[in-house]
Amino acid sequence: MMMVSFGAKLTWTSALLLILLVMTIQVQAQPPPGFINIDCGWSNSSGYIDEALVMPFSFDGEFVESGQNHDILPEFMVDAANEQQKTLRSFPDGSRNCYTLPSTVGKKYLLRATFTYGNYDRLNKSLDGSLFLFGLHIGVNFWDKVNLSNWDPSFAVWKEVLTVAPSNSVSICLINFGSGIPFISSLELRPLQDTMYPFVNASVSVSYFTRYRFGNITDFITRYPTDSYDRFWESWSGTIDYTYPWISLNTTNKVESLPGTDAFNVPSAILQQASTIDTNYSFMSVAVATGPNIDTTSLQLLPVFHFAEINRSNPNRRFDIYSAEDLLFADFSPSRFQVDSMYKNGQFLKNAYAIFSLNKTDSSSLPPLINAFEVYSLVRMENLTTDSNDVKNMKEVKKHYNLARASWNGDPCSPREYSWEGLSCDYSKSNQNPRIVTINLSSSGLGGGFAISFMNMTSLENLDLSHNNLTGAIPDYQLKSLKVLNLSNNKIDGPIPDSIRQRVQAGLLDLRLVGNPVCANSKDTYCSDTKSNNKEDKKKKRNTTPILLIAVIVPVVLISLIVGMCILRKLYQKGKSGDNEDYASYEEKTPLHIDIRRFTYAELKLITNNFQSIIGKGGFGTVYHGILENGDEVAVKVLMETSIAESTDFLPEVQTLSKVHHKNLVTLQGYCQNKKCLALVYDFLPGGNLQQLLSGGDVYSLTWEQRLHIALDAAQGLEYLHELCTPSIVHRDVKTPNILLDKNLVGIISDFGLSRAFNDAHTHISTAAAGTLGYLDPEYHATFQLTVKTDVYSFGIVLLEIITGQAPVFLDPQTVHLPNWVRQKIAKGSIHDVVDKRLLDQYDISSLESVVDLAMNCVESASIDRPTMTEVVSRLRVLLPAVSSEKQSVSGTPRFKNSMDTKIPKQLQMMASDVSNEGSSFQSGYAGGLTEISKFSGR
Repeated sequence: MMMVSFGAKLTWTSALLLILLVMTIQVQAQPPPGFINIDCGWSNSSGYIDEALVMPFSFDGEFVESGQNHDILPEFMVDAANEQQKTLRSFPDGSRNCYTLPSTVGKKYLLRATFTYGNYDRLNKSLDGSLFLFGLHIGVNFWDKVNLSNWDPSFAVWKEVLTVAPSNSVSICLINFGSGIPFISSLELRPLQDTMYPFVNASVSVSYFTRYRFGNITDFITRYPTDSYDRFWESWSGTIDYTYPWISLNTTNKVESLPGTDAFNVPSAILQQASTIDTNYSFMSVAVATGPNIDTTSLQLLPVFHFAEINRSNPNRRFDIYSAEDLLFADFSPSRFQVDSMYKNGQFLKNAYAIFSLNKTDSSSLPPLINAFEVYSLVRMENLTTDSNDVKNMKEVKKHYNLARASWNGDPCSPREYSWEGLSCDYSKSNQNPRIVTINLSSSGLGGGFAISFMNMTSLENLDLSHNNLTGAIPDYQLKSLKVLNLSNNKIDGPIPDSIRQRVQAGLLDLRLVGNPVCANSKDTYCSDTKSNNKEDKKKKRNTTPILLIAVIVPVVLISLIVGMCILRKLYQKGKSGDNEDYASYEEKTPLHIDIRRFTYAELKLITNNFQSIIGKGGFGTVYHGILENGDEVAVKVLMETSIAESTDFLPEVQTLSKVHHKNLVTLQGYCQNKKCLALVYDFLPGGNLQQLLSGGDVYSLTWEQRLHIALDAAQGLEYLHELCTPSIVHRDVKTPNILLDKNLVGIISDFGLSRAFNDAHTHISTAAAGTLGYLDPEYHATFQLTVKTDVYSFGIVLLEIITGQAPVFLDPQTVHLPNWVRQKIAKGSIHDVVDKRLLDQYDISSLESVVDLAMNCVESASIDRPTMTEVVSRLRVLLPAVSSEKQSVSGTPRFKNSMDTKIPKQLQMMASDVSNEGSSFQSGYAGGLTEISKFSGR
């Protein structure tokens, strides 16, 4: 028996452990079956192992045929979250460039693309003030837009789509809109179970909008391997101030799904955490809204809630689930240690601002809880792909002749506007895949033999391969659909198959072989140039007609032009005599890169009837009533020339306001950019303004409830400017004349002439004091330090006007400021003494006290003591008698760039463009009737 020393045993054991460790690492480096990881722009064909994911990433050369590789600039390399963000592939050529990934027909997949600009082209495109926008297609259907306008070049955008593969491959295409060169940093494909996401099918895909996990989670993003499908789950506790009344629940028990209910396969580790609130509170709400970089015109959202009761006791927890004021699920009770995934199949919400509330029922002893939450937007798969047989054969033709046309990317026929050059397709059967009927590759430099793939295209009718260098014989065609085969001017020398001769003789096929060696000793019609001569004769005949027409028409046109010019000159002189100056000559040549209409000065004169009807005046100009060509009424605010010289921020502000869309903010329809006349065109609101209604004598008096509704409307508009715009917008001139009313007395904030947008990374901006006497924030007036609390102060004055009916500054008998007057009245007697007498005591005293208290909070001298507009909205909502307390919720809070960001690891700077521009917040409702809300810092 051989004896082995202890040292030798240790050496062998260590070696064995090392081998096992290496094998383990290699096994871990293998992704789950079907995973595809592509580092776009990576130039090494051998790929690499991602250290964080322990998964291999490959270069993209085998998945795409076009584009250019780039690295982001060195100064952004340090902040790159991973290797994939350091490189990218751009597509300066062609309107559509596609990646094609292998797939299984009919199988569901998650596809994720990321984009990190990193100023790779040194053009600073994302921050130069212009539109930086390109599109994405999933297969042949529009998926989403990538909008990097005003975007930090070091940040990444991600886009995800859940889709069904239409064939044995799935394409992701980048679409050039002419507003910046498309690029991509990484591309990932993840197979899903067929039973997952049942609302996804061949005609419906969904795009990621948000996906959250709840509880006190330290990791900002949870993904693979916790989620075996590598979905991104963001930590809700990382987006809010996770303090009282919030309560985090967790369990070590496994949370499972019942058999047949695995539609989402949420990982047990995610469901083992949940968020709830203190038992003194009755409801919580989540608000999801888009920001300026998201196109909301056709956005439709589908929420999915994941609940599991993880309390160890046997609790009585029941709640209703609302979408805004619409009941989605009534009297729901989560199962203990089993997930319940709640969604309305196919019920997509047709708005870009959605509020979901979880409201405790009367029979429940515990408040609601939530474990996870997903929201997706609808992607319609309406365009059909080209017939798979045609696609296969065209790819073989492309490979056979090594064709590299810029347009030959993606699907050959679909969508129509991106069909391949030289092809025409049959779209006549709307419920069937398009078929290729014409191929024109004339003068394309084709060489070698005849590609047999042409013969397999059973719908092909016209094939033009003339003026190339094709050699050999013509294959024996059995293609009955073919009507025209043009092979003229090639080097074909083989015999003509009998099957083709018979079709030619029967008049079923037009064969053209002139200019080929095979026609050297042939006098057949297909070798004759008779047809071409006939064509020339027809061409000459066609050409003679235009010559005759020109000889007759040109003199007539010239005379007409001369007469027209004379008329125009007289009209011009007549118009000029009535104007002191020719404003048309001062039109700016370069328009702004925004999606709203640009009006000329002449158009403004036309729609305002030469500025006849004045509906308002201010320090910056005059507002006129106008009517557009379609009959819509507008308000045209024209800045005076004395203001134009001072209005250096006019154009940047137009760019900012063109992206602002909220029901309580007046809509900016267009602008006029003229060196002598700057103007803004807004929707016209027929209800006048709040100041007019409050000071309208006894003719009309707003009820207490109407006043509160208008106050809430205005507060919501300001909250949107402060919290959901990126960057935030401070109005700076909040006052009752700037709160307009529509025919239903809905309050809408107007007049952004003084507004300023500023980055959340700054707590203030310094500027000259601006605003209206009586509404001015004393802290801002003294320090010129502008914050969102400046608007809060002005809104407090508006609230006091709503309560009292008094102006901000008035005589009593001496000049007095409204807040001081209210304080004096309350100190001397009853709170009833401050109320507008026209209310005739028709109000609830507790409601009145609360509104007065809120207004006085808003007008605190120190801005730090004032509430935020989110808190103002929350408190006003519970005061409205027409709104039940169980349905109250607040709008979202923004993504702030504050000191918290420095604590976030670099890899967490990757943010979905949907999410980073959206607002998300949670609110809890106090059972006693007063809503409280923590100050959140959303993403």
